[in-house]
Amino acid sequence: MSTMTKAAERRKAPLQTPSIYDSNAIRDLSGALNALLADTFALYLKTKNFHWHMSGPHFRDYHLLLDEHADQIFAMTDPLAERVRKIGGTTLHSIGEISRLQRVEDNDAPFVTPQDMLAELRDDNKDLVGRMKETHDLCDEKGDVATASLLEVWMDEAERRVWFLYESTREKHAP
Repeated sequence: MSTMTKAAERRKAPLQTPSIYDSNAIRDLSGALNALLADTFALYLKTKNFHWHMSGPHFRDYHLLLDEHADQIFAMTDPLAERVRKIGGTTLHSIGEISRLQRVEDNDAPFVTPQDMLAELRDDNKDLVGRMKETHDLCDEKGDVATASLLEVWMDEAERRVWFLYESTREKHAP
């Protein structure tokens, strides 16, 4: 067999990462994690979009806050994708796949007020916490302790983002 033929055969072979999980667990966990990964990419880009288009008297504070949030969200992407591979699955391949799986709604409006930006991101992060909790429950069911542990840290970070965004959108503070 020629070198070219061997290479062509290897390209056809499925990825076969050794796994302690059965095929059903790999399918279920990979599906949940890939949907979460798509949401994470969508939320990252939405947060950067609002960061880039922030305006108004609190521009600097909000601009820096959203940049910090975007960095934190983006930092989840590689560990999420690698977790899918570690358990024996395959992860996202394209922007198209992200758009098919994401549950975070895009915002393509040419102008969004700063308060609406922050409120929308607050709700998106809150929803993300809920989806991470659902995935955590699946991890518990399938015995995936490592992914559950990562999710716990990310849920705490997302809850902090919800808190900061909530406080930034409050109109009046109690004395």
